[in-house]
Amino acid sequence: EIARRRDMRGVLTFTIDPRDAKDFDDALSFRVLEDGNFEVGVHIADVSHYVQPGTILDDEAYQRATSVYLVDRVVPMLPEVLSNFACSLRSEEEKYTFSAIFELSPQAEVRNVWLGRTVIRSDARFAYEEAQAVIEAFDTPYMEVPSDFVMPEEISIRPEGSYTVSKEIVEAILSLNAMAEILREKRMRAGAISFDKLEVKFFLDENNNPLGVYTKESKEANKLIEEFMLLANRKVAEYASKLQKTFVYRIHDVPDEEKLLQMQGVISRFGYKLNLKDKKNISHSINHLLQEVHGKKEQNLVDTLAIRSMSKAAYSTHNIGHYGLAFADYTHFTSPIRRYPDVMVHRLLQLYLDAGASANEAEYEEKCKHSSQMENLATSAERDSIKYMQIKYMEAHKDQEFLGVISGVTEFGIYVEIIENKCEGMIRARDMKDDYYVFDEKAYALIGEVSKQRYTLGDEVMIRVKNTDLVKRYLDFELVN
Repeated sequence: EIARRRDMRGVLTFTIDPRDAKDFDDALSFRVLEDGNFEVGVHIADVSHYVQPGTILDDEAYQRATSVYLVDRVVPMLPEVLSNFACSLRSEEEKYTFSAIFELSPQAEVRNVWLGRTVIRSDARFAYEEAQAVIEAFDTPYMEVPSDFVMPEEISIRPEGSYTVSKEIVEAILSLNAMAEILREKRMRAGAISFDKLEVKFFLDENNNPLGVYTKESKEANKLIEEFMLLANRKVAEYASKLQKTFVYRIHDVPDEEKLLQMQGVISRFGYKLNLKDKKNISHSINHLLQEVHGKKEQNLVDTLAIRSMSKAAYSTHNIGHYGLAFADYTHFTSPIRRYPDVMVHRLLQLYLDAGASANEAEYEEKCKHSSQMENLATSAERDSIKYMQIKYMEAHKDQEFLGVISGVTEFGIYVEIIENKCEGMIRARDMKDDYYVFDEKAYALIGEVSKQRYTLGDEVMIRVKNTDLVKRYLDFELVN
């Protein structure tokens, strides 16, 4: 098998993944070419080598269509012997991969692209925090790098704590980060929308009970990986699009105008506005808004509203482009361990690299629809899992007072999101005994008939937990004072 593949085992290669990851879908290789350009390889686990069409393994993977990442467990698409071992790009093990290998100038201009099957051997495994520590230790990729950069002990994922990282890997990470920043800047100028939504995470005990809640923000190391995955996905889609043969695309339609108008109404309460007159500039206007709210108490609310105003991304054989990323051609090629559409993309890509005839469009469109439906189900399950854990966490903090922001107003009451842990609950209007409150739809407010006391979007309130229901997944708050 190795003889049939491009051998990349001698090239510096590493993975950067979440601290607790076990299924490593992707690795990056890096080397400096004689002319000063860089060869960057985006290497993806070759799942289609192991999962063959017509097998029970393939049927089951297709039915599941995606891995589901719940707070306390993963429900994998593939058996763990494949997802965590055979396919996973573990360090110091030889692995079969499907690769997009780029020749890039130091200004991140794509000079050449090669697509095909490879064999790699990853030299090192990094957590995002470790790669971030490398990036933050050096201001630019052109600083003199010592021969033994020491990873700080509190960041290291190794049992021995602090350890040294080779000069070659440090230089590779810094060069890749510099190019990723240029690629990101180009995307933003082209009208891509930058959603850096805070992720809610939990500290769990040995019985998977939540001990604490924290939020995770995307930093340079995350964006480095994201940019090279986006580049590989885009170039694979461009290759297939030019052939005009059946292919699986990741598509994203323009935003819903009505939802944008609703969002405009809400954000105007905070003094923000969107430019909806010029359709071309809507994405720039949304980006400007997301930058303005960054770090403010209403950030999570505005981020959520912006995401809801967007169309849902989906899989299709009919390529309409990807609005959110500002790409005319886009696909999912980089996560076949956890997404079935990526396995389909690998199979179709190999078929066309071998000059095969166009695949059956109706058959693949049906598979795309199924994959999109299963993805939506998984997203709902993941959301419910977070909500469940938040309620479980709040059960243990019933007597505590928390500062929250009003995140929604209805005739039944007000939704409040706790600032420190992003848990959202409802204060029911019938429980607000100090007055009779009337819902003002235009002002997004509950207003007291006698006192004229107003509770409106974005107001800060002190709350206490009143009731929790894990089965129905709701939190009832009460106002303090």
